[in-house]
Amino acid sequence: MTTSPPHHPPRTPFGRDTTAAQVLAGTDLSEHTALVTGGYSGLGLESTRALSRAGARVLVPARRPDAGRRTTAGMQRVDVGQLDLADMSSIRRYAHQLLDTGTTIDILICGAGVMAIPESRVGPGWEGHFAVNHLGHHALVNLLRPALKPGSRVVVLSSAGHFLSGIRWHDPQLTTGYDRWIAYAQSKTANALFALHLDALARNADIHAFSVHPGSILTPLQRHIPEVEQRSLGWIDAHGRPATGFKTPAQGAATAVWAATSAQLAGHGGAYCQDCDLASPATTDDMLVGGYKPWAADPAGATRLWALSADLTGLDAFS
Repeated sequence: MTTSPPHHPPRTPFGRDTTAAQVLAGTDLSEHTALVTGGYSGLGLESTRALSRAGARVLVPARRPDAGRRTTAGMQRVDVGQLDLADMSSIRRYAHQLLDTGTTIDILICGAGVMAIPESRVGPGWEGHFAVNHLGHHALVNLLRPALKPGSRVVVLSSAGHFLSGIRWHDPQLTTGYDRWIAYAQSKTANALFALHLDALARNADIHAFSVHPGSILTPLQRHIPEVEQRSLGWIDAHGRPATGFKTPAQGAATAVWAATSAQLAGHGGAYCQDCDLASPATTDDMLVGGYKPWAADPAGATRLWALSADLTGLDAFS
């Protein structure tokens, strides 16, 4: 049965200013294989860099492999492949090719995503954010089930953006009215619920999942948001510099690699994490403060979303 994330954070030596490299300092991952979607840009690139420096083999599926090879050039044991999360045939092809090699995966970070994009339809008419940020990762993780083993962890990047919307059960594809921020928010709620139910389904196999709010960070993720809008939102100042309270990409990647490796998370599967710790329920609507809203930690909603996603993608390898 799906259970809600715990509300009482464990003590941790890290915090909001910790970087991914600091989380993994002194950690030997030379016997580990990690897969990081979006691992060639923004927070994903910082996760790839930190994991590689810790000795892990890092698989980086990329929609633009040439760009991926450029940005990861010089990193040790990084393999870039072709994957488009908006294309089910591409996801199947990548997964089957990887499984054919016999590779096992210790860490799977679902970090690729889009934000506030113009209305777009994917495959059979899926809304773009829901398709790329959630359904594509649902499909990939289910297809890669044979590569996951006892002790494996799946980390899904959510966001405080989930504050703006739960799942639009009456119209998850937003066919009756498109709002780019509601679309993004719904997909980030879906990320948290996906990790919650995945952990419930996989914990008997000692496979665990966590969702992560990385913090507010300026990366290429915001490329569809004009600078004037970013100023009006208070993200940047008049000189284009990040607002107070924003993290660097290296700090933003810290919670993902912490969730992927920390022994402190034993017994906390399905948790929503923030600032290298377990998050608490949100008590305000301030996204810089963070925490999680009830709809992102709802066991019934997590179960319902899994069923919907399995129906849409035709994939359910854990139930």
